[in-house]
Order: sequence, then structure tokens, then C-alpha cells
Amino acid sequence: MSKKADRDIEKGYSNAEFAAKLRRLADSLETGEKFEIQIAGERVYVPVRAKYTVEHERGDSEEEIEFQIKWSN
Repeated sequence: MSKKADRDIEKGYSNAEFAAKLRRLADSLETGEKFEIQIAGERVYVPVRAKYTVEHERGDSEEEIEFQIKWSN
């Protein structure tokens, strides 16, 4: 099995697109199924064993909330 290349992408979505992705994620969590999402042309498969966190950052001129999903390959 070949190693995947490192990747660090941030992609913007409209409110409707983001809400749809969150709904699909919530459905996957509630049914205990893996979550699949396409980000900037690459399909990503999130396993059921993934860990979910929420992060809040604050700086001088802006704030940020990140919904994070992490897992080991």
C-alpha cells in the first residue's frame, strides 16, 4: 500500500453546503457508520473510531472555532 502525500487544505463552503455536510456527519455519528466527505477534489473516509473535538482560538482581531475529527491510519 502506498503512502498518501501530506496535505493541509482549508476549503470554504456556502452556509447551505456547510450545513449539509454537518447534517451528513451527524447522521453518520448517530447511526455508527463511517463518514465520507470530498474536500478539494479528494474523497476522505473517516472511520467510526475517529475522535471528535471542538477548539476555540482567540487573537487580538479575530476568533476561530474548529470542529476537528482525528484518527490514526
